[in-house]
Amino acid sequence: MQSATTYQLDFNTAKQRLHNIALHTPLQLNHHLSKKYNCKIYLKREDLQIVRSYKLRGAYNMMSSLTTEQLQHGVVCASAGNHAQGFAYSCKKLNVKGVVFMPSITPKQKITQTKMFGEENIKIKLVGDTYDDCAIAAKKFTEENNMVFIPPFDDYKIIEGQGTVGVEILEELNNIDYVFIPVGGGGLAAGIGTYFKTFSPQTKIIGLEPEGAPSMQAALKAGHPVTLETIDKFVDGAAVKKIGDITFALCKNVLSDMHSIPEGKVCSTILKLYNEDAIVVEPAGALSIAALDNYANEIKGKTIVCIVSGSNNDIDRMPEIKERSLQYEGLKHYFLVRFAQRPGALKEFVNYVLGKNDDITRFEYMQKTNKESGHALVGIELQRKEDYKHLMEKMKQYGIDYSEINKNDTLFGYLI
Repeated sequence: MQSATTYQLDFNTAKQRLHNIALHTPLQLNHHLSKKYNCKIYLKREDLQIVRSYKLRGAYNMMSSLTTEQLQHGVVCASAGNHAQGFAYSCKKLNVKGVVFMPSITPKQKITQTKMFGEENIKIKLVGDTYDDCAIAAKKFTEENNMVFIPPFDDYKIIEGQGTVGVEILEELNNIDYVFIPVGGGGLAAGIGTYFKTFSPQTKIIGLEPEGAPSMQAALKAGHPVTLETIDKFVDGAAVKKIGDITFALCKNVLSDMHSIPEGKVCSTILKLYNEDAIVVEPAGALSIAALDNYANEIKGKTIVCIVSGSNNDIDRMPEIKERSLQYEGLKHYFLVRFAQRPGALKEFVNYVLGKNDDITRFEYMQKTNKESGHALVGIELQRKEDYKHLMEKMKQYGIDYSEINKNDTLFGYLI
């Protein structure tokens, strides 16, 4: 295989392969965000793609580049999300046999979606408890059955396909100052960044990854891809332990900056996009917009493109999204309160400690520690972030014996 410095990525041929397969998604000027940041902000709406993410582009480009003999033997992928759906759709369109390996804990909604796009052309195998487990099984199965493995990001044909997002952008808009791109394995950033490096070199390419899975930043710091010991999987479309070798070799030369976004900030952005613009995005799809606050001064008066990478967001996740957002915004706090075992102790807490707009959203009385006191898990939602200071002052004034769970990761993980 050629190195990333010598291989010539052919984005135009990839775009031709994808004609009448992948949608040319809208590039929309967002008036609300443009006014907020005093600039022109365009959203590249890959959330409106056929399979609700850009992943179709890479999967189809690679699969349609295979020989007839290779296609006859069939293809394999490992994924629990967007790549699986793009792969399944491509199998259906090319009428080839495909096998999708997914972790055994994959939600039924994702399995159903993948089956819907692939229909009779695919089979799904649930193996292992993690992506890494099912990927190992998938690659072994591929070799044993003389099939072709279709990786989620670390392949030139995959990168070419993802890069067609950049081709479409420059077909519609010139003089772009910044492009904000979510980064997981790096395929999208490598593709768009490489294309812009050639045809719009003045544009700054900003990569965004979740704070709990900073694999690209770790690679840039080390000078090569490294495997993170643990990651927060919440931003599932961009949470990987190790970025690709090829994608890193390309990204290190095209990224102007890398920035990590707190998962709570991502959740707040998801809710705002839904409430203010009626846009439904998955966590990874919100990364590019969530980053704008950090670049507010730099982007004034500029022309910005944010890649909205996908919208495969299970409705069952919304309670967690709201919870994480409230905590990030400083509006939700949990305490372990030791109430004195006397009449009126709880009434006193509600009437005199809580502010008039504070709301108890969770109350669980726990086993008594002794005859004089008992524990209660108390969740309090504030109307304003500033009310937290008043709450703490009242706790001290009335001698409330408590532990603040939000500031104790061990307790929080165990109790909340």
